[in-house]
Amino acid sequence: MSKRNTQQRRHQILALVNETGEVSVEQLARHFGTSEVTIRKDLTAMENHGLLLRRHGGAIPVPRELVAEDAPSEVKRAIGRAAAALIPDHHRIVIDYGRTTAAMIPELEAKRGLVVMTNSLHVANALRELENEPTLLMTGGTWDPHFEAFQGQVAERVLRSYDFDQAFIGADGIDLERGTCTFNEQTGLSRVMAEVAREVVILAESSKVGRRIPNLELPWDQIDTLVTDSGLESPALTQLEQLGVRVICAEVSGHY
Repeated sequence: MSKRNTQQRRHQILALVNETGEVSVEQLARHFGTSEVTIRKDLTAMENHGLLLRRHGGAIPVPRELVAEDAPSEVKRAIGRAAAALIPDHHRIVIDYGRTTAAMIPELEAKRGLVVMTNSLHVANALRELENEPTLLMTGGTWDPHFEAFQGQVAERVLRSYDFDQAFIGADGIDLERGTCTFNEQTGLSRVMAEVAREVVILAESSKVGRRIPNLELPWDQIDTLVTDSGLESPALTQLEQLGVRVICAEVSGHY
């Protein structure tokens, strides 16, 4: 069965779950005329994308308060679109974990021949759902449940065995004097991503500019491009450009 048919079935499953409140694997298999194994795969993939919650023998909707929290904001989607526009066909890219970096994945649908490495299962699962599925590589390493990503020396060694055209990395804060900073104390993997890529692209909302966090991730001399939103103030833009950073400010519909 094609990916398009799979996606259509999953959209219909989601509608049924939200309409009825709970569905069983047996009911869905009978409704779609497919095997229970296929339905279980559908439900697992949909749960990984935060679309529903698995329950024994079936699935239920995601609680409304969780949907609002997990859905990417329009700002993140705008940044994701602008970042994806920087990627030519047939590029080799590495994508770090994070909500903002994950927001660029749907925008890769039209790209051809990409090779993508990531340390994020969420990013990997989203890539596998694309009609134009890229060649996917995982870093492996030590699983960090708090950040839902692989970290550590094994992941760093795997990264160093490749080279990439571009690295896409998020940030918890943008320190205009030092560089990007993060709540994650393990910054080694992001630094290796920057080392093995010819262009380093940071994705961060303008609201994070000026947020100073103790853990420095990447200094400005290792960063080529910052993709942010149109809320970035002019003095900060000027300061970043003086540091030699290319700044792309994505327009956000109905936000500013």
